[in-house]
Amino acid sequence: MEKFKMLTNVAIVVLLLGVCSVSMATVGQKKTYIVHMAKSQMPASYDDHTHWYDSSLKSVSDSAEMLYTYNLVAHGFSTRLSAEEARSLESRPGILSVLPELRYELHTTRTPGFLGLDKNADLFPEVNSESEVIIGVLDTGIWPESKSFDDTGLGPVPSSWKGACDSGGNFTCNKKLIGARYFGKGYEATLGPIDESKESKSPRDDDGHGTHTATTAAGSAVSSANLLGYAAGTARGMATRARIAAYKVCWLGGCFSSDILAAMDKAMDDGVNVLSMSLGGGTSDYYRDSVSMGAFAAMEKGILVSCSAGNAGPSSYSLSNVSPWITTVGAGTLDRDFPAFASLGNGMNYSGVSLFRGEALPGKMLPFVYAGNASNATNGNLCMTGTLMPDKVGGKIVLCDRGVSARVQKGAVVKAAGGAGMILANTAANGEELVADAHMLPATTVGQKAGDAIKSYLFSDSNPTATILFEGTKVGIEPSPVVAAFSSRGPNSITPEIMKPDILAPGVNILAGWAGSVGPTGLADDRRRVAFNIISGTSMSCPHVSGLAALLKAAHPEWSPAAIRSALMTTAYTAYKNGKTIQDLATGKPSTPFDYGAGHADPVSALNPGLVYDIGVDDYLGFLCALNYTPSQINTLARRNFTCDSSKKYSVTDLNYPSFAVAFQTEQVGGSGGSSGGTSVVKYTRTLTNVGSAATYKVSVSSESESVKISVEPESLSFSQVNEKKSYTVTFSAGSMPSSTNVFGRIEWSDGKQTVGSPVAISWT
Repeated sequence: MEKFKMLTNVAIVVLLLGVCSVSMATVGQKKTYIVHMAKSQMPASYDDHTHWYDSSLKSVSDSAEMLYTYNLVAHGFSTRLSAEEARSLESRPGILSVLPELRYELHTTRTPGFLGLDKNADLFPEVNSESEVIIGVLDTGIWPESKSFDDTGLGPVPSSWKGACDSGGNFTCNKKLIGARYFGKGYEATLGPIDESKESKSPRDDDGHGTHTATTAAGSAVSSANLLGYAAGTARGMATRARIAAYKVCWLGGCFSSDILAAMDKAMDDGVNVLSMSLGGGTSDYYRDSVSMGAFAAMEKGILVSCSAGNAGPSSYSLSNVSPWITTVGAGTLDRDFPAFASLGNGMNYSGVSLFRGEALPGKMLPFVYAGNASNATNGNLCMTGTLMPDKVGGKIVLCDRGVSARVQKGAVVKAAGGAGMILANTAANGEELVADAHMLPATTVGQKAGDAIKSYLFSDSNPTATILFEGTKVGIEPSPVVAAFSSRGPNSITPEIMKPDILAPGVNILAGWAGSVGPTGLADDRRRVAFNIISGTSMSCPHVSGLAALLKAAHPEWSPAAIRSALMTTAYTAYKNGKTIQDLATGKPSTPFDYGAGHADPVSALNPGLVYDIGVDDYLGFLCALNYTPSQINTLARRNFTCDSSKKYSVTDLNYPSFAVAFQTEQVGGSGGSSGGTSVVKYTRTLTNVGSAATYKVSVSSESESVKISVEPESLSFSQVNEKKSYTVTFSAGSMPSSTNVFGRIEWSDGKQTVGSPVAISWT
């Protein structure tokens, strides 16, 4: 009943909340039923409806008891009955229906519903199988007191778990948060002893980031979750029943590879099934990249490693974590926003976003000033610390330009100088990308176009005025998703023939759990404390995929990490319902596979992908041979003595990846497949494994340019049994093109029911 009361309250604040339903497993011969009664038909002999309910129940069962009675959300009660008793009760006078109980999970992070988990939850595995999956999160630690780690209803810790809770008396773990460790020896070796007056030398999260990512992946459902009243409702992670093990590897001074490797090593020994790592650095050869090395070992143990693509977009070649045995995740938006309008004295209003909650601005226009004109510093427009002149900004709305310093830090600078509010304008570097922040003073962020228009008003009006109008939470925003401008982009700078990122997932304005020792802005002078926070980044999209991988692992425990990734990639979508390609927020134009990889995750479709592209250890070793790695380099990465077969021809194009990236050289006359009349030819070989029913799949090919020809042989593949494998070859033919030219296409296999899609990217360098 409390859930329904909460839903009513949330509806009042204009949030559209979905519900997830999963059939509850029976215990013995009895199940829980909801009995709906026609209250108006209550016989006159009863003076209280509960007596009538009880009498009706006793007429079919002497032992059954009412679990709850419902007065407002329904008229009736819930009880445990056998199927025969339920049928008998349904025939009694005044009984409207006797319905089997469903499990409802309300959500407000919106990502479960946005990803389709709410309407299709009954397709996913039963509670017990999901609760056997353990997600290891390498991050800034964990805040165990978060309600998102409530273990109510969870059974014993999986017998496969060998980990520990190294809390040092700092906290205790439970059946949800089953493990917590910290790794700081590498950090201390470089920067000296950890200052325990500033951060905990324990797994405790002093930053908030680790708690946010962990609860995004697998947080328990928490009602009445919100950030300062924004996004109010019930928050939940992707895999609400999965277990969490936290590994603190990031400290105030950063995350050190020695600590990261030690944590990955321990996590594998502890028995995690998925590793979620929202961290990354520069790009280097796989045998020099600690994360890549650790991920290779994890892959061998059947552990899927999900990593963030990075926040260096929209520049090309800006990706990190590009190893083919890592699932690399880019960031997209949700259909939810937090509008806050910049209202000007000339009557114009410009849409922005904000999570400010505090003392409102006066109900009138205030004097308005450009920060660059209220500072004696050359970069005064950026509102850097100490650059604003109090006598010029006091009591005024201040326009600051985005860049260099943190967005919330600029607001703190305006506030410290006596400013009444801030309008933060994007520059060309961020375009129209709007990321909401929990500012410490009334503030909103506007896009570049709006910012330019506002500046034009500021510079032309002799007495400019402005105010900010906060609109709260809005949902149903279209189009959505769009690729976040900050999301790092391909091509893959290490191996251009392996397309990255792999997939897109929600990463903008994500609500999840937060540490209780730090304010929502993370600033030292932010004394506010919140249980949930809204932040953005590929750090947020990575744990979404980690949680979805846990769901697929629970449903298909026999699947390899590559099979799980393949299922997510080949069922991802690249267009809206109207057929238009997912937009790129950086340009306002259609995005490409270098932005979104295979597309936006669709976990419901991934549950039954039909076919998968599987990859094993030997396949990856062959890939390393194709890269001409020496035995020493392979040993460094794969921890074994392995010598490539000199009689075998290795090719990176033969790695059984679910996507196709073709790299031609501008002056190339021939490819690995030869040449004809100045046309370059490259061949890729792939093998599909049937994980569905017997079927015949036919191929379809599309290319956005007639200058590129894509042919597939054979054009149909017939599968008669599960786990049957069939191979095919793709031939790419193209003439010379100017350097930096990119052409995109798609290869799809379909049996009329299932579609197994792969993006194609062809580049000239």
